[in-house]
Amino acid sequence: METRIGSRIYKDHTYIMGILNVTPDSFSDGGRYTGLDAALFHAEQMLKEGADLLDVGGESTRPGYTRISDEEEISRIAPVIEAIRARLDIPVSADTYKPKVAAAALQAGADMINDIWGFQAEPGMAQLVAEAGAACCLMHNRKEAVYSDFFGDVLSDLRRSIALAKQAGIPEDRIVLDGGVGFAKTREQNLEIIRRGREIAELGYPVLLGTSRKSVIGLTLDVPVDQRLEGTLATTVVAVMTGCRFVRVHDVLANRRAVDMTEAILGKESRHG
Repeated sequence: METRIGSRIYKDHTYIMGILNVTPDSFSDGGRYTGLDAALFHAEQMLKEGADLLDVGGESTRPGYTRISDEEEISRIAPVIEAIRARLDIPVSADTYKPKVAAAALQAGADMINDIWGFQAEPGMAQLVAEAGAACCLMHNRKEAVYSDFFGDVLSDLRRSIALAKQAGIPEDRIVLDGGVGFAKTREQNLEIIRRGREIAELGYPVLLGTSRKSVIGLTLDVPVDQRLEGTLATTVVAVMTGCRFVRVHDVLANRRAVDMTEAILGKESRHG
């Protein structure tokens, strides 16, 4: 199935979603891109390095994060989204689960809402996205890591998110799924999500894998957050081999090369042709 985000159509490849955190406290790059000029420069750099879309976040959702007000989050992301849309030719996703923030992001020009709660935290999110004609990324999440049948429960939760999106009228080609690596899961459960991307896609929608610099890599390799590139690249290779449509990453150039090399080995035509 093709994926439509803004004016772009994504199909038959693994595409790079570059992470642009405009937060002071994100777990790996907090405070680096909080000024508008710094954020726009980083967005331009990621585009040059091969990003296919950008994901702008204004509130850290790392474990133990502190929720900020809607107004503060809007003040962080709306000007950045407006600046990117005015100057760069690349679709923009807004990483938020709050309806008021999502509405402001869409008004600023966002093409997609990346909801870490898969429309299950706040009423009205699905309808908001549908009315804007935007795309959505529906991530798996739970308040507690309690499961009776882990992978079966993940699929069941994602089906509920899909149902909310479809009931609101979001077109099928604007829905992306995310297994939620790093959210309400143990290290072993995160590894299972990474290797079972193809089974998540059997729900009928493209899959995004978001593992960049996350604790599953740190715990597996026993390395701090600034030494997790190689581990991230390994997950990106697995994403390509299991048919994931997107990888959400901090290090665009390295991951772009990993994707291109893996696709070449698999015999896929170059996406740059």
